[in-house]
Amino acid sequence: MANTYGDWLRQQREAAGLTQQELAERAVMTRSHIAHIEAGRRMPSREDARRLDKALNTGNVLSSFLPEEEVAVPDYFEAARQFEQQAVMIREFALSFVPGILQTAGYARSVLGMSFPRVSDEECDRRLVTRLERAKILDDPVTPAVWALLDEAVLRRQIGGPEIMAEQLKHLVRLGESGRIQVHLLPFTLGVHPLLSNMLTLMWFEDQPPVAYAEGLRMGKIHDVPSVVQDLQHRYDWALGNALPLKESLALLRATARDYERHD
Repeated sequence: MANTYGDWLRQQREAAGLTQQELAERAVMTRSHIAHIEAGRRMPSREDARRLDKALNTGNVLSSFLPEEEVAVPDYFEAARQFEQQAVMIREFALSFVPGILQTAGYARSVLGMSFPRVSDEECDRRLVTRLERAKILDDPVTPAVWALLDEAVLRRQIGGPEIMAEQLKHLVRLGESGRIQVHLLPFTLGVHPLLSNMLTLMWFEDQPPVAYAEGLRMGKIHDVPSVVQDLQHRYDWALGNALPLKESLALLRATARDYERHD
């Protein structure tokens, strides 16, 4: 008997004589997403599990044995969360705070605690667990490739206090120094840039067209029309071209973290 859900899926796939790519094509999923599930790094959504059952002729076994998800995200973000789990490249732009998959637990708790109307401590905990689970996509050392383009306001806006800010910025430095992410900062001196009005996530996949996700106050939208996605990619590229290089961005993150530690 398999020890994990991923092991069991692999056994069923191999018993059916399918490669990961062949199963991906039958289940309308990406091969990399199936590889992550089999390795135990990710779990399929309920809909993914139903398609896997159909592709493998396993009735509803994969759906039935899927652990109950404790997903606590706004309804408008759910589609983006599922795309995020399948992406092979993610490019984030953040205007006000660190993107969710790059947040430390302390920083994430502080952000979630700002909810309006205020939520209970129990609900805040549920949302925190979901956010930290999303960050586990970075446990894979290669996929997805992640770029973080941050407005300088992200560094200067003190969320959770100096200690939490120092910890968060040092976390970004570690990810950048290790090569796990590319991080670039848009300094205040740049002035206006084409991403000032939105938080933006661009996502690419192994075998489906790219999408973009833009979010505002209590709303978010997936863009999959090619011309719109391309326009948003061009805006991102324009802003990235005016950002500080990686080395200078990491230096500014380190210096700002030290400032917070001295203030603390």
